[in-house]
Formats: sequence, structure tokens, C-alpha cells
Amino acid sequence: MKKFLLLTLVALLGVASVRAEATRHDLVRRVESCEAVLQTFQIRRDTAIPTEVWQRAKAVIILNQFKAGFFLGVQDGYGVILVKKPNGRWSVPVLINAGEASLGFQIGAKSVESVLILTDANTPRLLFQNRFNIGVDAKAVAGPRDAEVERNHTPLLDAPILVYTKSTGLYAGATVKLGHISRNDKANFTLYNTKYTMPELLYSDWVTPVSESQPLMNLMQRLAP
Repeated sequence: MKKFLLLTLVALLGVASVRAEATRHDLVRRVESCEAVLQTFQIRRDTAIPTEVWQRAKAVIILNQFKAGFFLGVQDGYGVILVKKPNGRWSVPVLINAGEASLGFQIGAKSVESVLILTDANTPRLLFQNRFNIGVDAKAVAGPRDAEVERNHTPLLDAPILVYTKSTGLYAGATVKLGHISRNDKANFTLYNTKYTMPELLYSDWVTPVSESQPLMNLMQRLAP
């Protein structure tokens, strides 16, 4: 039991560090880790997001979350959101926070990596209100894989949010709730050396992409041109 308590304490300290004051180097690593998450999804046949899904993408959210718990489960982390502009180009990646709390008897810790495909242009704007609950403020379902798309499960592609996660037990079309995500304007001020906030970063051309964000933007352009 002492070992479990120690492991849980270490995990919770790791979660708390996500909210601690971050340097620009820390923020660059977050963007790079989100790129790595998406790369890993696409490399593996069992997790790759189908071309038909990418063709419908109006925005993408990549989340890197950590869950730990002992009686109180805490899920926290970070992510990025990019939107596809009317000219077909993808925006700079904008940093966001991600978290969830749930009561119940829980012991253990795990990392949860998720890619959310937003299929309508209005859903990303819900984040302007600072906090957005995935699966509550907009319907979210587990996204179909290649084989399921081939079986003409096209109604699934009309959901506002298609969720792909490495957690097991998600069936295509099953309702998904992934907690909340929220703006992190302070982190973006530091990363981009600007006072522009999320709306301007996502939808304007006023901010020059930093070199560290370009690989993720290029990857999105290849996946969803």
C-alpha cells in the first residue's frame, strides 16, 4: 500500500507540473510532443486516421494527458489546436490546457494520447469561451478506422468531433467524453512572443509561425491539404 501511495504522489506531482510556470523551451517541447503523437497515430495501421476523415477536417486537437488517482482521479495535461483556414492553409498550433477530475476508487497512472478531428467550422470557436467540455458542449464519438469507413459507416463522419485515442475499448460511433479543454493565452504569448490571443492566432495571418511550429503545420498540410 505504501508503494501505491508513493507512486500516486509522484504521478500527481507530475500532473501539477503541467500547470506550473513554463519556459518557452517547455512550450516548444509540448508542440513537438503533440506532433510526435500525431506521427505515431498515422504510422501504425491500427490507429491511423483514414483519409476520408482528414478530408472532412476543419480543425484538429491533439491532446497529451496524464491520469493518476488514489480515491480521487485527476486527469490533466496539455494539447494544441489547429484550424483549416478558408484558403486551405492550416493555422499555427495554439496551446491549450486539458483536464478532468472524477471521484471513485482508483489506483494507478497512465498516459492518454488523443487526436480529435473537428468536422464543422463552428466547434473550434467554442473554445473562445475559455472552457469547453468534450462530449458535452458538442457531441463527440469514437472515429471510424479504415475498415469501418469501407463498410460505409458514413453517418459517423457527420459527428462534430471524431475522437481517436490509444485507450482501448472504444468502438466506432460510441459516445466519448474526454473532460474539458481550455485556452492558455499566457503560454501562447510566450511561445509566439505576441499579445494576440486564440482567435487571432487561429484565424488571422497576423502572427508569423515560429520555426518550431512549422513541422506540425507541414504535417497537417500533408494529411489534410
